Amino acid sequence: MEQTDTVTVKELVQNARLKVLQGADYLDRPIVTSDICRPALEFAGYFTHYPAMRIQLLGITETSFAQELTHEKRKNYLERMCQPQTPCFVVSTDLPVMSELQKAAADAHIPILGTHLTSSRVLGNMTSYLVSRLAKRQSIHGVLVDISGVGVLITGDSGVGKSETALELVRRGHRLVADDRVEVYARDEQTLVGSAPAILQHLMEIRGIGIIDVMTLYGTGSIMPEDTIDFIVHLETWTPDTQFDRLGDRGDKQIIQDVAVPKVSVPVKTGRNLAIIIESAAMNFRANTMGYDATKTFDDNLNKLIKKNSIEDEKGNQKA
Repeated sequence: MEQTDTVTVKELVQNARLKVLQGADYLDRPIVTSDICRPALEFAGYFTHYPAMRIQLLGITETSFAQELTHEKRKNYLERMCQPQTPCFVVSTDLPVMSELQKAAADAHIPILGTHLTSSRVLGNMTSYLVSRLAKRQSIHGVLVDISGVGVLITGDSGVGKSETALELVRRGHRLVADDRVEVYARDEQTLVGSAPAILQHLMEIRGIGIIDVMTLYGTGSIMPEDTIDFIVHLETWTPDTQFDRLGDRGDKQIIQDVAVPKVSVPVKTGRNLAIIIESAAMNFRANTMGYDATKTFDDNLNKLIKKNSIEDEKGNQKA
């Protein structure tokens, strides 16, 4: 797995809707972690475990506590917080910037950003953006398609028909995210997100035709920049001795970056319409997540039939 390039403070300003209050000439400073610090113990003079490489977020609580300190203590603590690896300070809720912070940040060439949002809101915005940019990514061979809101990762050996199947799904109104290579990262402990490498965005390779631009041929509604990976369909060449799940009750999963993703294996055989099969599998998966289980319905019906036949057999035996 590889980590993406660092994010600059300028990119954070543009994507988290922040404004530059001071230090516009230093927005090229790198941000190397999505973790954000709300300094508290630092204003009490404790710097043993100060996370200097994190964005420093000052809200109402931090600012109010700092204002109760003497000028000399504020000056000392804020100067110690301005380390060479500190990317920036963010002041929430349109709070005034302390003069000691203005001086210390200017001397250390650290920008100060501001926002009208509360600390919790701006913390969520910055974390969401930084996680998506800085998370470690894993490149997976496959095709990612959004089928009616379900992110389906289609995997299988080279030449099994993944791209052709995805193209048919696009023709049926679904949206392509990535073909051939899918860059995957974990948004959290339960959510995987996939996107296309920059060089392959909107493009597909169809054997016998070559490279096609899906957005040009089918419009902007046929593509998505990224999507969650909710479900995996593995295409496997059919052989008589291969056992496949016929009832859909095995509950197979594939672990990707410590996230368990539901998975089914679909046999590839001449005459099978894989696009319709995968579309149906996605719809069935969505129905399952909404509480409907067709396998359970089948089991219930089977049990009712067995019970009914048993009663009829018992009545027949009694008459005999």
